[in-house]
Amino acid sequence: MKMTAIVPAAGKGLRLGKSIAKPFVLISGRPLLSITLGALEKSPLIGDIVLAVSGELLDNVKKNIVKKYKISKVSFCIEGGSTRQESVYKALLAIKDTGYKLILIHDGARPFLSEDIIERSYRGVLEFGACVVGVPVKDTIKEARSGKATRTLDRKFLWHIQTPQVFKREIIFNAYKRFYNKGVFSDDASLVEKSKGKVKIIQGSYYNIKITTPEDVALAEKIYEIINDK
Repeated sequence: MKMTAIVPAAGKGLRLGKSIAKPFVLISGRPLLSITLGALEKSPLIGDIVLAVSGELLDNVKKNIVKKYKISKVSFCIEGGSTRQESVYKALLAIKDTGYKLILIHDGARPFLSEDIIERSYRGVLEFGACVVGVPVKDTIKEARSGKATRTLDRKFLWHIQTPQVFKREIIFNAYKRFYNKGVFSDDASLVEKSKGKVKIIQGSYYNIKITTPEDVALAEKIYEIINDK
């Protein structure tokens, strides 16, 4: 049983402070999105990929990333929404009657997805039906209001949640269908939790960062060197 990978990549990348669109931001000379898609392309557990990008970038992404880097598993390249949540929902609607019974959702801006993480996520979804990748929080986390600390949270119970997030198709589709227009959810698993579903946390990697700020780009350059020197 293989998985369909949904890759939301329609973000503008405004916090990067660059004139180039986020999917084309270079990491060690390669467009960010091409590295992410390449990791999914290589995995034998991924059957096909649904890519959601901004409308003005559709042709550019198809030509200069999907075609140029030989990402043959992209079965749909659709126009994403104004939010990540909308992009994922549009992708789910595009495949609701086709594809595989397992759905892996992975941020286009997380280029360091390893085969090991994909395999552990796969085993997790088969056992639990819904699972997310995360790493234990290292720092002290405080809750604050109006710039003042109100309490210190016990970090032994805290996880930094990443992607991929993997679900049986009916679980994530039904959660989106029910709660898509009922608030902004910070990740896909939040909708499943809202549906009273149980979500398993799978150990991820501290390398599995999301590229959001200029500092992330600099860090990604170093991670890329480390990974490719192994």
